[in-house]
Amino acid sequence: MKITTTLSAKTDKHTQKSEILLRLIVGKVNGKAVAFRAKSRIFVSPERWDAKEGTIQTDIRTTKIMSAQKRKEVEEEKQALQETSDNLSALISEIKSKFLATPVEQITKEWLEDVIDRYRFPEKYEVKEEKPAFFATFDLFLNNRKLSLSRKRHFQVVCRALQRFELWSKTTLNLDTITQETLRAFEEFLRVEHSYFQQDEHSKKWSCINKDYKAVFDAVPETRTPQQRGQNTINGIMTKIRTFYLWCIDNGKTTNNPFRHFKIEECVYGTPYYITIEERNQLYNADLSARPQLAIQRDIFVFQCLIGCRVGDLYRFTKANVINGAIEYIANKTIEKRATTVRVPLNAIAKEILERYADYGGDKLLPFISEQKYNIAIKEAFKLAGITRIVTIHNPTTGEEEQRPINEIASSHLARRCFVGNLYKQVKDPNLVGALSGHKQGSKAFTRYREIDEEMKQDLVKLLE
Repeated sequence: MKITTTLSAKTDKHTQKSEILLRLIVGKVNGKAVAFRAKSRIFVSPERWDAKEGTIQTDIRTTKIMSAQKRKEVEEEKQALQETSDNLSALISEIKSKFLATPVEQITKEWLEDVIDRYRFPEKYEVKEEKPAFFATFDLFLNNRKLSLSRKRHFQVVCRALQRFELWSKTTLNLDTITQETLRAFEEFLRVEHSYFQQDEHSKKWSCINKDYKAVFDAVPETRTPQQRGQNTINGIMTKIRTFYLWCIDNGKTTNNPFRHFKIEECVYGTPYYITIEERNQLYNADLSARPQLAIQRDIFVFQCLIGCRVGDLYRFTKANVINGAIEYIANKTIEKRATTVRVPLNAIAKEILERYADYGGDKLLPFISEQKYNIAIKEAFKLAGITRIVTIHNPTTGEEEQRPINEIASSHLARRCFVGNLYKQVKDPNLVGALSGHKQGSKAFTRYREIDEEMKQDLVKLLE
């Protein structure tokens, strides 16, 4: 095998350079001499080409009578010629190397041209790693991030909202190109999505009144029709997207962080309200014999008031969670970051309730129904028990304060507030109460469960007497 070089007779009008041509002499194959020619893609001035040797002349002499500028130009040309010569030598070495690694029957003109092209323009043959699409990455996040089942469902709701936003805005979400403007547009979408639906006065069924949006919602539906979202709800959605983005950055999926200059607003909460111990007992002792199924859910609510857990944790309880006169569990919401066992001793009423349903044959601790029906039952039980006092609340949707009967806004979360609020009123130690409620020390969320009322303030001032 031998490689010879010649210079093309054609000269480029603009550069005044000609291309170096290569001739690969393979040798005899089946008794016939085989050789292939190809263009090197390397150019040199005919004046600097040694036709006899088939090499580039790099030795350009300077003289003492040359001006400094001329000397500089000559040196620059010498350097350029040397680089060109080195490139030619390297290309020839590459061809020889590939030749030795290739069966001779595969050596063709096309093979030679391919080797030259790959060497001269390697960027054309770089295998670019294709990044998974935005929602494929979101699926990776959901499958690889340690999330509780309820948290995973919340993220899936956010994912579907993003899919509808993409369809509605006729854009393609890309991890590398999402900006703070994209996030603002998504926030606005969350604020107005409910306006595309209307509820029938008679059937109470919701239907899409925007023909264009109907196709979007049909493609990515929700079990429940989107309702008007308050700022706190939107903040929660944006926080989850930020969590997803931080995971992407940590795992090398992108270097783009649209949240670097995007501020998520502070959530606004009203003064905490909860039922007193007296009201809880009033509810527990109310005669609901005419509504036996409602009485069961009333008992479950009172039990929740006595252990202070979230409804998601409550619904996971089995008889195995009762250990030596106490409920033991790891809060599902914080299991990702803080798998601390919460142990809440059972008082007499809590034990009485468990004893009442000791013969319940289900796998669960108590005869639970769906969370939605549970919340409806709580409201009904409050009304029948006469717990209907007016409370002032902060409407998270409108941002305004409202006065509402407590029975109309009662839900499973009120049980956790009842537990935390009444205990804090007795001991005034957030860390002590947090040991029973599952709040970590210094938790900002704790302030949403307790109120420093006038009686507590008076007790504190008396300490100065």
